[in-house]
Amino acid sequence: MGKKHKQVSAFHLEGRFLGFALEDGYKIKWLNLRTADGEHCIKLSKEARASVGRVLMPGDWVQVTGEKVIYLDTNEIKFKADRIAMSGVTPSSPGPTLATPAAKPATIVMCQKSDCMKRGGKAVCQALAATLSDRGLTDQVTVKGTGCMKQCKAGPNLVMPNKQRYSRITAKEIPALIDKHFPAGPAAKSPIPPDPQATVAHPPEFAPIA
Repeated sequence: MGKKHKQVSAFHLEGRFLGFALEDGYKIKWLNLRTADGEHCIKLSKEARASVGRVLMPGDWVQVTGEKVIYLDTNEIKFKADRIAMSGVTPSSPGPTLATPAAKPATIVMCQKSDCMKRGGKAVCQALAATLSDRGLTDQVTVKGTGCMKQCKAGPNLVMPNKQRYSRITAKEIPALIDKHFPAGPAAKSPIPPDPQATVAHPPEFAPIA
């Protein structure tokens, strides 16, 4: 069969940022956006991923522009964003489904450089995503990729929201680690303070996911 018949046009959407969808458990690939018409999953260009990985938080109002493709044979619609900008105007009556989140999500920083990934970092990223989903914490805790933490031989490396670093972490240790830092109930919104006897390190400046 030949190529699908398709119609290509530009699009402009504005709505509330819900979060990123990941590829291989750690690479930002898509942006989830809620608009007045419903939810959209929008593929991000490389330039768009680099520009938003460090600044967007769930609940932000954003404007997204790019290319819209309609496959006429199947009526399938695909969006690809080339530009994402913070919206300067928040609708006065967004409706109950667009309520502003009560608190800013906590952030777990995960090294995504090749040394950490080769030492099991990919599985750790996948375990983080799965555990946060299982615990119902995806709206309270985000996982952000960063550049090298200068501890390559001790990888995989991650830093919890209280700046406590864990090295040589394995995927099977993640559930217990999440339960420790984000206990069930109201306390889940307030990460525990650092353990004075644990190794604490401050990571370098975060690098956007490319």
